[in-house]
Amino acid sequence: MSIIVVLILVAVLGVLVGTAFALVRTRSRHDATLLEPLADAPGVPAAVKDDVARHVASLDVEAEAEAVEVDAELAAAVDEALAPPDEVAVKPRFRDRLGKARSTLSGYLTSIGARSQIDDTTWDDLEEALILADVGMESTTAVLDALRSRVKAEGLTEPTQLLDALKDELKTRLAGYDRTLHLAEVAPSVWLFVGVNGVGKTTTIGKLGKREIADGRTVVMAAGDTFRAAAAEQLGMWAERCGADFVRGAEGGDPSAVIFDAVERAAARGSDLVLADTAGRLHTKVNLMEELRKVRRVADKGAGSVSEVLLVLDATTGQNGLVQAQQFTEAVEVTGVVLTKLDGSAKGGIVVAIQSQLGIPVKLVGLGETADDLVAFDPDEFVDALFS
Repeated sequence: MSIIVVLILVAVLGVLVGTAFALVRTRSRHDATLLEPLADAPGVPAAVKDDVARHVASLDVEAEAEAVEVDAELAAAVDEALAPPDEVAVKPRFRDRLGKARSTLSGYLTSIGARSQIDDTTWDDLEEALILADVGMESTTAVLDALRSRVKAEGLTEPTQLLDALKDELKTRLAGYDRTLHLAEVAPSVWLFVGVNGVGKTTTIGKLGKREIADGRTVVMAAGDTFRAAAAEQLGMWAERCGADFVRGAEGGDPSAVIFDAVERAAARGSDLVLADTAGRLHTKVNLMEELRKVRRVADKGAGSVSEVLLVLDATTGQNGLVQAQQFTEAVEVTGVVLTKLDGSAKGGIVVAIQSQLGIPVKLVGLGETADDLVAFDPDEFVDALFS
């Protein structure tokens, strides 16, 4: 082979290797396997082989550094949520945190209140406002029917009277529910947390665990989401920071076994409460819902008993949350709803839809990022915050 041909091959290999380096610079160790065959290929000059070996080694270092960075970011988020406030913690007020939901209604309510009489346009605007707030068509129709009956029975003529009647109607529909988080008569109690991916189940468990420990209870956190490694890592960090015991299983393992082990450990150590995470399964997948039913049965068979099944919903999803609530309720007998991100949602009316159509109480709501921003739902304060 002539020296010219050799030089051409070396040049081509150099370009290919350089391109490969650029493509995989930010990839994981798995991507490094794309380069390794070059080091063993016949005819590759020693200098090129050395460059390949050095770059593969650098990918190992980069992958490890990226993993450490992810862990650090996760730990920082947990620490920020648990960080003690500069001043004495004050319970967040609905009025201060529901600006987006209130703004959805304010234009309509202001327009209605400024009118001189209750007419067809008034009713149309009121209907549109409730639907935009995600009260839902069925619940909106029920609310308006009740208001029409009240206007007729009480002889209401002023739009401001109609708005007052609307506030009363919403409060009435949200009243009468047991919003207590129940404990079993014999410890340990088990609280199962269910819901789709991304709604904040793991974070909710961490925040609630902090509160329960602050109230003097001993807590075991169970990483029943075995299909998402980050979920177990995140819950483990919350447990460590809060002072809770922690049980996890093998990645991809049986979630029922993890929760059963957590209940047995809680019983053996005399712990009061097991907070059990579950995988963020899609509510449309029948096989996954069946698995969730199994988790529910197994959690009730051991030394403890399930006293709460809490469905975690993202308030920003609106009516889709109602569909999720229906599916999960059929599968595991949901006892209450935790509505996260309510402070960032313009769709607060989903609270009315859930309780009116399903009879499931909203027990907790998230009004911010810190652990103290997970608060008990107050229906009167909630409705008042939507109107002023």
